[in-house]
Order: sequence, then C-alpha cells, then structure tokens
Amino acid sequence: MMKTLLKDVQLFLPDKTIDCGFLLINDGIIEELGYSKDCPVIDESYKVIQLSPDQAVIPGFIDLHIHGSSGADTMDATAEALQTIAAAMPKEGTTSFLATTMTTHKSDIQKALENAASYVAQHNHPGKAEVLGIHLEGPFISPKRIGAQHPDFVVSPSIDQFKEWQRCANGNIKLVTIAPEQPGGMELVRFLTEEGVVSSIGHSDATYEQVVQAIEAGLSHATHLYNGMRPLHHREPGVVGAVFLHDEIKSEIIVDGVHSRPEMVRLAYRNKGKEGLILITDAMRAQCLGNGEYDLGGQNVTVKGKSAQLADGTLAGSIVTLQEAAKNMMDFTSCGIREIIQMASVNPAKQINVFDRKGSIEKGKDADLVIWGQDGIEMTFCRGELAYQR
Repeated sequence: MMKTLLKDVQLFLPDKTIDCGFLLINDGIIEELGYSKDCPVIDESYKVIQLSPDQAVIPGFIDLHIHGSSGADTMDATAEALQTIAAAMPKEGTTSFLATTMTTHKSDIQKALENAASYVAQHNHPGKAEVLGIHLEGPFISPKRIGAQHPDFVVSPSIDQFKEWQRCANGNIKLVTIAPEQPGGMELVRFLTEEGVVSSIGHSDATYEQVVQAIEAGLSHATHLYNGMRPLHHREPGVVGAVFLHDEIKSEIIVDGVHSRPEMVRLAYRNKGKEGLILITDAMRAQCLGNGEYDLGGQNVTVKGKSAQLADGTLAGSIVTLQEAAKNMMDFTSCGIREIIQMASVNPAKQINVFDRKGSIEKGKDADLVIWGQDGIEMTFCRGELAYQR
C-alpha cells in the first residue's frame, strides 16, 4: 500500500479548521495530521502531494441511496455492475455507498442481495468507493405512494421475508425503506430496530399519528423527503410534517432542483438543520450518461436534461451527482462546506453506524478524502488510494 503525504492544505477537522496543514496516509488509514510546521520528517517511501491552502481536504461523501451509475444498476446482480458504480463514484466525491435495490420480483431481489453480499466479501478493494452494505428500497411500501417502484411486486411488510433476505445478504442489509402503516409494518419496524437495521419511512401514505407510532417503535430515517410520501397539510401534517417535527428522524433529500424546488429544500433545511438532513442522489444507471432511454427496475425511463421519468411523467430516480447536490445545497440555502460535510459525510456515517472509521478526518480512520478546490472536486482518495484526479 502506498504511503502518501498531503502537504500545505486546508484541513476540515471535526472541531476546527487547520488553514495550512499536513496529512499522512499509511496503509489506507490516516496516520497523522496537523499543522505543516509540525510535519514529521518522512522517508522516500512516501509520495508527496504538494497542495495549497486554497484547497480543502474534506471527508469523502457517503451515499445511502443510489441505485446505479454509468450504465450499471444494483439490480443487474453482477460483480461487474457494482464495480462500475464503485469506480464512477469517486468522480463526484463519494467514497462509500449503500447499494440500493428496487421493488421487483422476489427472486430478482434475492439475486441482487446475494451478489452484493458476495461483492462486499470479495471485491471491496481500495481505489474505488466502498460498498458499505445494502439499502432495501421496497417492496414493503404503499401502493398509494408507488413512485417509480413497480406496482406488481409490492408486498406487505414481513419479518419472515426480511429474515430470509438478510440471510441471503449475509447480514449486509443496513437500511430498509418501509411504509409502516401497511399490515405488519409496525412489527417490522420494531424488529429492524432490535436487529440494529435502520428503518426508513418512504413510499408511505402514513398519517401523522401513524408516523409518531412508528417513531416510538424505532423508526429513525426518512427516504427522499417530500417524494413518495403523504405531504404536509394544515389539517393532516402527514409524513412530511412528522419528519419536520421529530428530531429522531434523519431525512434524506435529493437536491437536484427537480425532485424539490429550491424553496422547499430551504424549508427543509430551516426545519431539520444540518444535523437532520442527509444528502443522497437516488441516482439510476443513466447518471453520467446523458439523454436517452434506460431501464429502472424493469420499467422504461426517459432521461432528458436533469430529469429521469417513466412514460406517465413520474420521476424515476435522479441523475444528479453528490458533488452537484452539494453545490446546489450551498446555492439554495447559503450553507457552507462545513454544513455539507455534516449532511454528506458525518450524518450518513453515524446513521449506519460506521462513524468509527468513516465520515470525518481523524487519526486512525479510513483515508476517504476529497480535495475540494474553487471549482469543486479535484482529487478523491478511497481508503488511501488516489481514485480520481481532475
């Protein structure tokens, strides 16, 4: 494993910013960091990367909700597909992610889960984004809030079915999108909480009272805020109102300017703050490819401009990158890079319990790092290896 010294760079640490600092990487881990004047003498085994104080080192982004990129999708159920996604992610600053499934035939979901588990065990090498596990999006959702999920394969929440799938996934399912108001929903939320799996309300028509009941059962996450959920109304706060009012819920948000207007992103930011939001892409295989016809969970999707839609106009995932989402978030809310770090690195790491090794720049943690310049991402390191350079 290559040893690397990043020199004379701005470091965004959890408790402070070092304006002119150094960072040593050894065997994929942050070995040492501090002010440049205190940099230890290193031997010739280290590769020195000379930077400047107008370049910032920030933690790599973590995408908890991404289906695909660059022509590949988690549901392709091949190692090559996940390798394609993992290789594409560093260009947008993402150094780890949850491979996200779709509502489709049970056997297809099983294949995708088995493939992801095999990939995690055998192919999760440094130099590309790390698959941290699986986000099971559906099929335990509401037919009333189907979105771009396939209506033919929606099933009621089932502890037995989840157990079977978690066995196929070798324990790698970390997050489950669920409509808790469906028969068996509250029981599944309670079971997931006991198992240490994050339950997320999404594609749900739950009332405010039902969401509160689910929170009491352990619900702690919301899937793509505003989209696929009962909206805010002054006589029925719905899922959105419950998410706004309960700090127990960390909420994903797609900041592409399509899924939610900038004003609604600003409203969410004012209500949830940097502590309560998680930037995601919900990207599908067309990410990075441009206009055309694509597949998502067995349904045809047309991509035009910034939007991906089914034939009836339903939004079908996004094609935004996390770098674009971060820039949009700063434009829409006037937040700064430290707030982006909280929403794109710290919060997702804490949510799926990997903050001991991901999500912040600290000695002993994985060297998942992004060099952020005046025009965005200039370099990305995945577990110590340079995975992208502009």
